[in-house]
Amino acid sequence: MNIEIIAIGTELLLGQSVDTNSSWLAKEMARMGIDVYSFQAVGDNEKRIETALKGACERSQAVLTTGGLGPTVDDVTRKVAAKLASRTLVYHENIAKEIEARFARNKLPFAKVNLNQAVIPQGAVIIPNPVGTAPGFIVKVGKSHLACMPGVPAEMKSMFEATVKPFLKELSPTESLIKSRVYRTTGISESQLNEMIRDLFEKSTNPTVGVLAHKEGVDIRLTAKAASDQEADTLLDGLGKTLTQLLPNYIYGLDQEDLETIVGRMMTTRGLSLALAESCTGGLIAHRITRVPGSSRYFKAGYVSYSNEAKTDLFGVEPALIKSKGAVSPEVALKMAEGALKRSGASIALSATGIAGPDGGTPEKPVGLVWMGLCDESGSQAVEYRFFGHRDNIQFRASQAALELLRRHVLGMALKG
Repeated sequence: MNIEIIAIGTELLLGQSVDTNSSWLAKEMARMGIDVYSFQAVGDNEKRIETALKGACERSQAVLTTGGLGPTVDDVTRKVAAKLASRTLVYHENIAKEIEARFARNKLPFAKVNLNQAVIPQGAVIIPNPVGTAPGFIVKVGKSHLACMPGVPAEMKSMFEATVKPFLKELSPTESLIKSRVYRTTGISESQLNEMIRDLFEKSTNPTVGVLAHKEGVDIRLTAKAASDQEADTLLDGLGKTLTQLLPNYIYGLDQEDLETIVGRMMTTRGLSLALAESCTGGLIAHRITRVPGSSRYFKAGYVSYSNEAKTDLFGVEPALIKSKGAVSPEVALKMAEGALKRSGASIALSATGIAGPDGGTPEKPVGLVWMGLCDESGSQAVEYRFFGHRDNIQFRASQAALELLRRHVLGMALKG
């Protein structure tokens, strides 16, 4: 069975509201093993809604809509649905009384326009709304079933669980589900990753493989279709094992896990502590680390030494070294890390000094150049990075690289590559 989801409301097209309903419904469809053919959003325009619903009903066995069931003149979903189903609109006295009673119970002023919500296509299955006033309905359009729900997320979710979900299960009784697992990577580009796992893309059909690049790195999504959770997990485990063998150095977590949480867990398990000496990142690395509950167990101190004078005062970086090598250099990065280690008493110290832009770059040291220093009792090492983009992007990517540097150091891996 395949399905389409249509969100109705001009506010979505103007960017005034974000459509969270479609993503929520898509997740529910995956849990039920139902394939989602497409999403679309359409404004409060009768002709455009008719075009969208007609096309979706012709293509799919079921169509879910959210929005356009309110009492005002621009709420035309029920009118369009009735037209497509060749049904008349019928006024339901019992629904009207319930709407009036709800207003009375909540001691709210009542306007007769709210009774427009009691009009439903003839013969439709009514979807009660225990949270709000607008009921939904399910009506047959050609060979498809059209389920219309309000756009208010709390109302839509309640109505889906109570009525639409059981209806879809009866419509498609096959017991199956779609389950995904995301492998999170960093320190590797999308094109590099594609080359390393090309065979998985081309040969794996269940689970399927998808890639999504974003500012934290590149996610690899495995999606399995199976009769049970256990069967899906078996499929995902098998391909996941192959994936980790192909990318042993780059995968740092699963699903929603972020790098700061992974690093914090590793530091805690090994009884390590951390100090930071930040310049170009302006405290962003410390901010990300302290977002994690319990980070006080391993995070000792963070210093933001933005000026050259601060680098001297806090970490003992000689002014002559800064003058000869520049503040953005491996030598200064190492001195910053060594100074932070000594000052804090932590077991590991990490520094970051660079040019975040948009100004300050030179041909020798362009915007995006960042040097990081890592220091512990066994010694110290400096690592060079080149980032691209606007200032915020460079700073965030530097913070991600710093966390990855820590992860690799704790695991005893090569610090880069």
